[in-house]
Amino acid sequence: MLQEMLAGLLAAVAYGVIGVAMMALGYVLVDLATPGKLRDLIWVQRNPNAALLLVSGLIGVGIILTTAIVGSADDLIAGLIGTLAFGLLGLILMSLSFLLIDAVTPGRLGDELSSPNMHPATWVSATSHVVIAVLIAAAIW
Repeated sequence: MLQEMLAGLLAAVAYGVIGVAMMALGYVLVDLATPGKLRDLIWVQRNPNAALLLVSGLIGVGIILTTAIVGSADDLIAGLIGTLAFGLLGLILMSLSFLLIDAVTPGRLGDELSSPNMHPATWVSATSHVVIAVLIAAAIW
């Protein structure tokens, strides 16, 4: 019983490290998409657009990683590799959706994200993040 608990703790730590790394990478990607520093936009300027986009990315990563972990059965190494791979895929696809929405709409989406007034385009981009995450989760399952 103690050995199973230690194995579970080790797995939780390993998956947690991947989760933190994926969330950090997601943060960096949103920071690159927005003019200015994301930390200042959210925590100093209290910008709702930047916060919504970041939150949608974090939720999306959480959906993907949780599904990958649950779908990994009892093979820790394969589960860690799959979780990392699907997490990266999700971040790449979320970033591409941001770029695609930016390309097909007027103006620059990054500029709208740094605006202090809530912009409907942020909801569109945020929703695309969650939809992509759910699609990847369904593909895993």
